[in-house]
Amino acid sequence: MDFGDILNEWDNSQKKTKQPQKGIQKSHKKANAPTKEEKEAMKQGYSYEYQMELDNKRHANPMDVWLNRYGTIDKDKIADEVNENRKLHDINYLKQLKAQAVVDLHGLTRTEAWERLQGFVNECSKRKLKKIMIIHGKGQHSHGSDPVLGPMVKLFIEQDSRLGTSGHPDRNNGGNGATWVLLKQ
Repeated sequence: MDFGDILNEWDNSQKKTKQPQKGIQKSHKKANAPTKEEKEAMKQGYSYEYQMELDNKRHANPMDVWLNRYGTIDKDKIADEVNENRKLHDINYLKQLKAQAVVDLHGLTRTEAWERLQGFVNECSKRKLKKIMIIHGKGQHSHGSDPVLGPMVKLFIEQDSRLGTSGHPDRNNGGNGATWVLLKQ
């Protein structure tokens, strides 16, 4: 047996073992068939190769490419936001902050005042305000000996979970006849 006979036997044995395997998918696409992009380009009246050539001729500014990829960071803006957040968590700053919204309850009954406060706090909470002022008066015109609205406002603040620290402003801004409240965020 010479070398040619050995090769012939090898070829014959390989042909017997090479049978089509089930489950393996073969592409029936021709080798040089146009791709989806090329077909789309032909529909629009130009060749895909021409479009690729145009794309290759375009030169992008390396700085623009880098900025588009990684973006920019405004460090001053971040520092300002951090300082603002610090201020908003500082109770002394918030106490000195001017009230962003005011409601006046003078002349209302206890029930009317409660309903007005609920609507007012709902609106302020939606607007994400930090500090509100409730003017309730000192109770000098209340029937009986005790003021009506002041204790009711205090009870409302204690029961509403959206409301936090509260207090009375200085004498020039209402004194005991008004209450400022910090809203929780």
